[in-house]
Amino acid sequence: MQGVSAFSLGLVGKVFADRTRLGLPAFEFFVCAERPGNVRTDLGLPLHVEFGLNHLARADLIIVIPADDAAPPDAPSSAVVEAIRAARERGSIVASFCTGSFVLAATGLLDGRRATTHWSLAGDLATRYPAVTVMPEVLYVDEGAVVTGAGAAAGIDLCLHLLRREHGAAIANAIAREIVVAPHRDGGQAQYIPVPVPTDGGDERLAGVLDWARQNLDKPLSVNDLAAQALMSPRTFARRFRLATGTTPYAWLRTRRLDRAEELLEITDLQVEQIAHQVGIGSVSVLRELFIQRRGVSPRAYRRAFSRL
Repeated sequence: MQGVSAFSLGLVGKVFADRTRLGLPAFEFFVCAERPGNVRTDLGLPLHVEFGLNHLARADLIIVIPADDAAPPDAPSSAVVEAIRAARERGSIVASFCTGSFVLAATGLLDGRRATTHWSLAGDLATRYPAVTVMPEVLYVDEGAVVTGAGAAAGIDLCLHLLRREHGAAIANAIAREIVVAPHRDGGQAQYIPVPVPTDGGDERLAGVLDWARQNLDKPLSVNDLAAQALMSPRTFARRFRLATGTTPYAWLRTRRLDRAEELLEITDLQVEQIAHQVGIGSVSVLRELFIQRRGVSPRAYRRAFSRL
């Protein structure tokens, strides 16, 4: 596709780069185009693509890279549609983000499913593909074998989510640390935050509170506790928190606790009861319920699948 986003291609390549030197899984990464050869990026730089659509038959994961994110792309050719559909039927996971979701929708694979794209294009996606349930505010939507993400930078969140889902939290977190990005933002987190940049010292206090909370997950923290740490009233704190993060303090704490629980299940031999206590959930039954909601499996089943011991 001409005008492919160089930024988006770069971020996917960075997430799935070769890190075997760090003891992380090896990924075979390649770029395909309908017509191999020189492709123009949105920066005007030429990109030589070696592989054609037939190479998709080898892929376990296909990510449709967006082109110019200022407008919805033209409908893809029948060759592209057929190649993506054939890969999905063969068992490949198919993902897209930003304007790439329009390409995926054109294949029919999003019909009857939830999906997202860049918030400014959500209305266009819903109008063009009425069989798709468009969720304009979220970062990404996981429908199992088909996953869609929001604007270009949300491609990182989508890729890390797929890594976490398929390889576990420890590996996803290690890669996030290596590329210096947030290790986990929930798919349901708002993609558009009204005040994305700090405006005064209150935001600096908020950042300090988040660090403090991460170090104290074993304690029964409440919104009042966090507000007191930030020297704010609970109401002011909750409002500033949502403006800065796009989510609620309660949802943020629950996510951090489950993130930590996943990592402990993967890299330690602690009993599930001990892990529940260390992450501040306390009750094994509650941890199990939250785990099933998030992963579809129990903590013990998750450990059997992803333990690195």
